[in-house]
Amino acid sequence: MVNADPQELSKFGELAHRWWDADGEFRPLHQINPLRLDWIAGQAKLAGAEVLDVGCGGGILAESMARCQATVLGIDLSVKPLRVAQLHALEAGVENLVYREVAVEALAEERPASFDVVTCMEMLEHVPDPASVVRACATLVKPGGRVFFSTLNRNLKSFLFAIVGAEHVLKLLPKGTHEYARFLKPSELSAFARDAGLEVSAFKGMEYNPLTQRYWLSARTDVNYLMACRKPA
Repeated sequence: MVNADPQELSKFGELAHRWWDADGEFRPLHQINPLRLDWIAGQAKLAGAEVLDVGCGGGILAESMARCQATVLGIDLSVKPLRVAQLHALEAGVENLVYREVAVEALAEERPASFDVVTCMEMLEHVPDPASVVRACATLVKPGGRVFFSTLNRNLKSFLFAIVGAEHVLKLLPKGTHEYARFLKPSELSAFARDAGLEVSAFKGMEYNPLTQRYWLSARTDVNYLMACRKPA
């Protein structure tokens, strides 16, 4: 069984043509990308690194890491976003970037301990078995390498902010983008990481002000959060 939800793949596939529209449905991804890129780059050297971006979608993060002189492989199981990502990289002249349609678990069997950095951002809340993805990421990273995740916390505030606010009131995201039951508490994601042999090294929250339309990183992890891990050498 492939660890993927056909409805989720279809949902993002139907929006693929809008992925690089900075004012469209994926505007929040474009706005938060500099924040998450800087956070990753502050903890892992990207220049010259072999990097894997799991659940890369249309390639916003993957392409930005490649522009930091990393050699990047972006993987996803939604075909249309991958084609958009490939076309955009080609048009932008980004050469140190390759995309593949492959499950992370299958790639882990094929290429264990192959990457200096593994990122899996805004993806865990869209798969049936997030722990399986975490285990695969841990297998794929080299000893001493870094793994980065981001997802949504599961509590009343995250429901109000990420679903009611972002999808229904502010319309920052299409309705149905998120399913509350699939959100992950930091304690749950930490347990997945430790069970996979990773050391959790840092957390960072991400906040949004609808009046100023500004995102920023903070210590508050009660809605969106990022988690950094290290594979022991």
